[in-house]
Amino acid sequence: MSLGPWQLIIIAIVILVLFGRGRISEMMGDFGKGIKSFKEGMNEPDSTSGSSSAPSGRIEGPRHEAKPADSAARDPQPSERSDKQG
Repeated sequence: MSLGPWQLIIIAIVILVLFGRGRISEMMGDFGKGIKSFKEGMNEPDSTSGSSSAPSGRIEGPRHEAKPADSAARDPQPSERSDKQG
């Protein structure tokens, strides 16, 4: 079922009655300003690329000394390897 011309006219009249002529033109103006602002933002080069105040994207946490792990705990015994493979 598609909308015919009469249904579209009725929908337009209902929208005009609900929102009024001034409100619709105001919404369209805001919509146009938003699109213009978006296009300007897309065309501008990234201004934060040379700035030192921009975050580096890396989170620095407290540093802890790592202790060497026992090699026997890291590598399973040869008998354990064959059990897990098949």
